[in-house]
Amino acid sequence: MAGLGPLVRAAALLPLLACGAAGAAITLHDDTGTALTLARPAERIVTLMPSLTETVCELQACERLVGVDRHSDWPAAVRGLPRLGGLEDTQVERIAVLRPDLVLAPRSSRALPRLRALGLPVLALEPQDAAGTARVIDTVAAALGREAAGVQLRQRLRERLLAAAARVPPGWRGRALYVEVASTPYAAGEASFIGETLRALGLANIVPASMGPFPQLNPEFVLRAQPALVVLPHAWAAGLPQRPGWQRLQAVAAGRVCALAADPWNALVRPGPRAAEAAEALVDCLVAQPPPAP
Repeated sequence: MAGLGPLVRAAALLPLLACGAAGAAITLHDDTGTALTLARPAERIVTLMPSLTETVCELQACERLVGVDRHSDWPAAVRGLPRLGGLEDTQVERIAVLRPDLVLAPRSSRALPRLRALGLPVLALEPQDAAGTARVIDTVAAALGREAAGVQLRQRLRERLLAAAARVPPGWRGRALYVEVASTPYAAGEASFIGETLRALGLANIVPASMGPFPQLNPEFVLRAQPALVVLPHAWAAGLPQRPGWQRLQAVAAGRVCALAADPWNALVRPGPRAAEAAEALVDCLVAQPPPAP
């Protein structure tokens, strides 16, 4: 693999050399403060984070993707693309051989220095909340030469979130939920982007912001809090009654469990352009069952 060095450097430079002066250059700044100038809108894109893949596709540019990380699974069109590893094992040489004119990578990726050392055009973007998602949408839209599509996408997200909030049954408004993101258990707190989604729907969270975005909880904390609804992946739901002490959790005893299938669950736990889809799935759960008595 070491012998590939000169070849991959040359391959990485080809898209940039071919850009020419077809239009005005595009200069963008990523989440690390690094500036990147593209001679023209990107046409061959590699994404190394699911929410970045989803952003490109929501901007109606899925056909420009030439490779994705191993966890990108939405929409279905991306599942046949080359899989290029994850945060810890990004396949940098394979990326270079694909000759992308833009690599969208999370700022936490260990591969950033190597990608840039090869001369690959990289934007390090990693949304952590609603404001970050809006910023990433605008940045990616500019890189695609589709600024108007970015504005439209953000507007659609806002409208869908407002429509979802309007569907929350009155008896559920203000009720506190428990969202379990790992069965240890780890929960999504008020300070997380999932907490933002709950607030947008007029719902509360049993985990205060002071505990951090995704704290590990003592199971007794959940039992004392007695959430009105438990939200978790469908695969974990069957085991809830078998957890020690959880027979005393009123939501479980009453069947007030929102067990999300894989696709809406991924939309919920990935900060990105599918936040409205996640909100709609949560509201569907609320509509489907009566709230606890006041």
